[in-house]
Amino acid sequence: MKLAMTYAYLKQDLNQIEKALEQTIQANHPVLREASTQLLQAGGKRLRPVFVLLSSMFGEYNLERIKTVAVSLELIHMASLVHDDVIDESELRRGKPTVKAKWDNRVAMYTGDYIFARALEILAEIDNPKAHKILSNTMVELTIGEMEQIKDKFNLDQNLRTYLRRIKRKTALLISSSCQLGAIASNASIEYEKKLYRYGYYIGMSYQIIDDILDFTSTEAQLGKPAGSDLLQGNLTLPALLAIQNDPSFYDELSKLFNKGEDLTPGEIKPVIDKIKSSDVIEKSFELSETYLAKAYESINDLPDIKAKQTFKDIATYIGKRKT
Repeated sequence: MKLAMTYAYLKQDLNQIEKALEQTIQANHPVLREASTQLLQAGGKRLRPVFVLLSSMFGEYNLERIKTVAVSLELIHMASLVHDDVIDESELRRGKPTVKAKWDNRVAMYTGDYIFARALEILAEIDNPKAHKILSNTMVELTIGEMEQIKDKFNLDQNLRTYLRRIKRKTALLISSSCQLGAIASNASIEYEKKLYRYGYYIGMSYQIIDDILDFTSTEAQLGKPAGSDLLQGNLTLPALLAIQNDPSFYDELSKLFNKGEDLTPGEIKPVIDKIKSSDVIEKSFELSETYLAKAYESINDLPDIKAKQTFKDIATYIGKRKT
C-alpha cells in the first residue's frame, strides 16, 4: 500500500493546500518565481501538511485556519531542501535537477531565503504568540542542525548521541512542530497537544533513520539520487557509525577515503557501502527505528479513537516498512 492511500480521505483538503502553496511562491522576480515553482513541482509526500491536518482533527477543524499553518510548515521544509542541496552539492532531488544545478548556488540560497520569508509572512495571519515561538525555535534548531552537519563533514570522530541530536534538528523537530501546531491551530487541549508533539518527534526520528538506511540499501532509481550519497558527501549516518563500533578496521578504511574530502568518488566508496550492506548494522539500524516507532504508537494510545488516530498508526506502520 502506498503512503498516500493511508490518508486518501484528506485529498480535497490537501489539494487546497497545494493551490495555496502555488499562490504563495509567486514572486515578482522571474528567477525567484521560476526556481520556487520548480522546487514545488518536484513533488514530495507533503507529510508536514498531512500531520497538521490530522492533528487538528483532535480539536476544532477549521480548514482556512489550519491551511495557513500547513502551508507555512511545508514552505519551511521546502526552503531547507534548497539549502541542503547547496551544502551537499546535490545535482538531483527526487530524480530531477535541483535549483542549484539548474541555476547556481547563489540563486538557490536566495530562493531558500525567499521561501523562508514567505513562510513567516503566511504564519503572521495566525494570532497566536505561542505558535510563532514554536515555529521560530524550530527554524533556529533546523539551522543549527545544518551548521553541525557542515562542521562534521568527513569527521569520523562522532558518536551516536551526536547523530541522534543532528537528525532531531534535521527532521524530527519539523514533524513534531507540524503535529503540535496542528493541535494549537484547532484549539485542541494541551494534553492532546503534548501527545501529538511526542508522536511527531518519534515518527521523525524513525523516518530519518530509515532514510539513512535506504541511502545504503536502495538503488539510484529508487532514491532519485546516487546511492551512498551520504558517505560520498562526508556525512556519517547510523549504519556507518555502527559499522565503526563493530569493527575498528572499518574506521581506518573509511579514514583513508575521507582524507580525500570532496575528491572522493562513487567508485571509491562502493566497497565500503557493500561491506555495510552485507553486515548486521543494517538490521541493527532498523531495530533503533522500530524503538522510536513503538514510542510513537504508545504516545497516541490515549487519544480519542477517531479516524485521524488510526491514520497516524497506519503512517507509522508504513514508515517502518518503507523501501523508498
